[in-house]
Amino acid sequence: MSALLKKELRLSALFLTYLFIAFAFMTLLPGYPILCGVFFITLGIFQSFQSAREANDIVYSALLPVAKSDVVKGKYLFTALIELAGFAVMAILTLVRMTALADAAIYRQNALMNANPFFLGAALFMFGLFNVIFLGGFFKTGYQLGKNFVIYIVVAFFAIGLAEAAHHVPGLGALNAFGFDHIGLQLLCLLAGAVCFALMTFLSYNKACKNFESIDL
Repeated sequence: MSALLKKELRLSALFLTYLFIAFAFMTLLPGYPILCGVFFITLGIFQSFQSAREANDIVYSALLPVAKSDVVKGKYLFTALIELAGFAVMAILTLVRMTALADAAIYRQNALMNANPFFLGAALFMFGLFNVIFLGGFFKTGYQLGKNFVIYIVVAFFAIGLAEAAHHVPGLGALNAFGFDHIGLQLLCLLAGAVCFALMTFLSYNKACKNFESIDL
């Protein structure tokens, strides 16, 4: 498995995918829907899948002396590593906004989502959506990309809209807390996002293994 993951990181992945991790710095943008950073990170992953498909990477991987499930696992591990790398950057920048920049006027006057643990939980949930919709959809055929990614785009931006609107709903203002206000609720939201990410990815992976086993490449 380590060899397959190395293949994904060194051969299948585009440099663009690693470059797009930098979109996590959108966490610092005021007056902008910062969850869009998640979308751009997943867009970078999509570009690697598209390039790999044109190079018949899936067929090549399936011809190696490894189980088909290992091919799926390699793709999922690669995707999760890129997602978690972007998430780590987001988490560090969120902590900066919660401490050193907690009282900055440019953020206090921002009507959009604040960078806090709720934001991080929502980011993990969106990564989970990508793994279910795009990755899971890809392994139904082993080649189809566009349709699955378009569906993900629609669902992702709908989720961004809901997350951005949530703190404007009466009684949910604590979701947009600054600094360490309402930290209990905030950490609960982060935990919920982490559980959703783990479950969605795990279930998607299991389903993808079964689907890929039945494909005649």
